[in-house]
Formats: sequence, C-alpha cells, structure tokens
Amino acid sequence: QVQLVESGGGLVQPGGSLRLSCAASSGTLDYYAVGWFRQAPGKEREGISCISSIDGSTYYSDSVKGRFTISRDKAMNTVYLQMNSLKPGDTALYYCATNLVYGSRCSLINFAAGMNYWGKGTLVTVSS
Repeated sequence: QVQLVESGGGLVQPGGSLRLSCAASSGTLDYYAVGWFRQAPGKEREGISCISSIDGSTYYSDSVKGRFTISRDKAMNTVYLQMNSLKPGDTALYYCATNLVYGSRCSLINFAAGMNYWGKGTLVTVSS
C-alpha cells in the first residue's frame, strides 16, 4: 500500500505559475509510472501528464503541452508538476496516481490505465 499526498495548489492569476508536488508515504515512486490528472467542476477527469519509471519518459496532453512539466526528485520521493502560463481553464482539482508496478511505463492511450493508487487532490484556481 502507498498513500499519495498532493500539495502546492492555490489561487493564482492568469499567466502565473504553480508547482504541484506528489509525495509518497512509503515505497519508492521512482520505480513506478506516475500520472497527474485533473477534474474541473462538471467535467470528466482528464489525464494531463505522466512519467514512466526506468527511463523517465514524459508525456503530456495537448491541453497542457508546452506549459506544464512533470519531473521526479528521487531523494524526496516526490513527483512534481510545474505549471506555467496558467489559464482560467486550468482551474480544477489536481490528482496524482501510480500503479505500483515495478518498471512500468505510461499508457499512451490513457494515462489512467492501471493507476489504482490515488491521492485526494489539491485545488488549483486560476482567476484574476
């Protein structure tokens, strides 16, 4: 079992930046694929980024490509999501998730595939 805890959300003006963190209570996140997801009010959950284990390949949805960056800090056992050039449409509850499958890669069809350990989320609000 692992518990994931997201942090770093808040209120930011359009064009601003935030860095979200996804920390694991146990286990070594570096061994597993980790994804970031978001859900805006009244909308379906959207997979926005994923980082594979082993080679650290990164993937992004078209909605965030070029603005968001996913990365790992092995020492901190944390996965980050750096979000730049934020827009009001980025307002959502942001979640991270992992699959605890050693050496796993992200699914390019659906970032959520196989992800069965989820955090409770951190709220990001982009507004002037």
